[in-house]
Amino acid sequence: MTDTVARDTSAAQPPPPRRRYAKLAADESREDYSLRYAPHSFRRWSPGTVAGTALGGIAYLADFAIGASIVFTYGFTSGLASILTAAVIIFLTGIPIARACARYGLDMDLITRGAGFGYFGSTLTSLIYASFTFIFFALEGSIMAQAMHQAVGLPLPAGYLLTTLIVIPIVFRGMGALAKVQAWTQPLWLIGLVLPFLVLAFEAPEAWGAFTSFGGTEGAGAGFSWIGFGLGTGVALSLIAQIGEQADYLRFMPAKTEHNRVRWNLAVLAAGPGWVVIGAAKQLGGAFLAFVALEAVGATHALEPIAPQIEALKPWLGSFALPAAALFVIVSQIKINVTNAYSGSLSWSNFFSRVTHRHPGRVWYIFLNLAIALTLMEMNMFAALGKLLGFYSNVGIAWIAAVAADLVINKRAGWSPPYIEFKRAYLYAVNPAGFGAMTIASVVSILAFFGVFGRYAEAFSTFVAAGLALVLCPLIAWATKGKYYLARPNPVVGPAATGAADETATLECAVCETAYELPDIADCPAHAGPVCSLCCSLDAGCDDLCRKDPAAATGLVLLPLPTVRSALPEGAPEAAPEAG
Repeated sequence: MTDTVARDTSAAQPPPPRRRYAKLAADESREDYSLRYAPHSFRRWSPGTVAGTALGGIAYLADFAIGASIVFTYGFTSGLASILTAAVIIFLTGIPIARACARYGLDMDLITRGAGFGYFGSTLTSLIYASFTFIFFALEGSIMAQAMHQAVGLPLPAGYLLTTLIVIPIVFRGMGALAKVQAWTQPLWLIGLVLPFLVLAFEAPEAWGAFTSFGGTEGAGAGFSWIGFGLGTGVALSLIAQIGEQADYLRFMPAKTEHNRVRWNLAVLAAGPGWVVIGAAKQLGGAFLAFVALEAVGATHALEPIAPQIEALKPWLGSFALPAAALFVIVSQIKINVTNAYSGSLSWSNFFSRVTHRHPGRVWYIFLNLAIALTLMEMNMFAALGKLLGFYSNVGIAWIAAVAADLVINKRAGWSPPYIEFKRAYLYAVNPAGFGAMTIASVVSILAFFGVFGRYAEAFSTFVAAGLALVLCPLIAWATKGKYYLARPNPVVGPAATGAADETATLECAVCETAYELPDIADCPAHAGPVCSLCCSLDAGCDDLCRKDPAAATGLVLLPLPTVRSALPEGAPEAAPEAG
């Protein structure tokens, strides 16, 4: 009898969800919807707050080092042309990407999936983006370690470790913590940025005139050189993937309305492609500070941002120049490296979720990204800065140019769907339009970079990458008639949906039994109901039934009806962080 009662009681209890996420993966206050659409219910920040947080990440001083390296190697005239040309290319390609991320609430990886690369095709770009984050984390960390070495004599290897560990508590807590850190440190950073140039304006007003005649330290000369211009542009274009880090914040932009339209557009423009305006100014400013400090500290130390900062501040601050410069460098590097670590965790999460069908949580991948960055720092990657960034930019620009071409050309021509589809249930594994264009452009430009096609092709390898990607992406989409964008129509929120769906309405996932907004939902024949995008990605047993045999789809009519559960999973913030 006891056994019978026990069995009856057990049978009366509802069955557990078919998938339970690990504690860290289920806590959206830390997870920040890392592998999925950022719902409207989570986007509680104002356009100004989102833009301010995104722009806080461009506090980095790698711009100073990159600008100084370009001008020291190729001279002022060629260096100036390189920096400005790269800025124009980055700005133009960044506009459509920034607007798409803010409009659709998607990060760079999810945008890439739907903008010509396919579900598994974008796996490679996740690695490209992850490489960007740990390469630049290592570069920024090296600069911070140099500052601590000069300020307190901390050995560089210990400094590398400290710069790595210091960001973990902030990045672990997600967007809310990052927003506060960027807002609180912004006033101090602005003072530190402007002060050296103010001092030089009063103490050395003739320095700028001398700088414009600077021929570099490698014998390039003060005149214009096409070879120097091409090579310098390649180094500056290594920063093109920065739009991905901006997008990681822009996906939290609130919905665009008639009321906030102007503020929304300005915020997206400023925080998206607008970062490069400040970035180009910092490159030129860093080169100028390095030029002024060249005689006092030598060419090697002039390329390390801490030394020129100290030399510029000495006339006014005297012995306090060293601690003031060190404080500025440390604050700057914390501001950017929390962004590098955060974006890296998102990118690795996207990569491993598709390869392994598992998702332990974004925060675990912070440690992987930081371990790789620390290894690069200990290997002294700072010494090979120019060559490393010149090589990387060939792949980075091919990727970004292909995505921009899809958003600007293919969608307007009707070869690409009019919206961004990022869910596995509706995508082919690989779309040759974007993936093929990027692959061909990368291979050809890398061969050019290593001198296979001659000296001029080597110098202009990044232009080869950009040009091929921009031409091939529309060409392949046209040749294939857009066939490989959608494996089947999306009846939930796509053009095939019946009626005008309310994006903010929610449906409960049949697998994890959590409610998500409609753009995050797919109809699933394997589970005979709606599934969220992440459960769809992690399902290793469905054998892609919905894509391989669209006729097997159940024809579910997913009405945008409210569900009992909240659209905001447990652990998500109740209120927006302070704007600061």
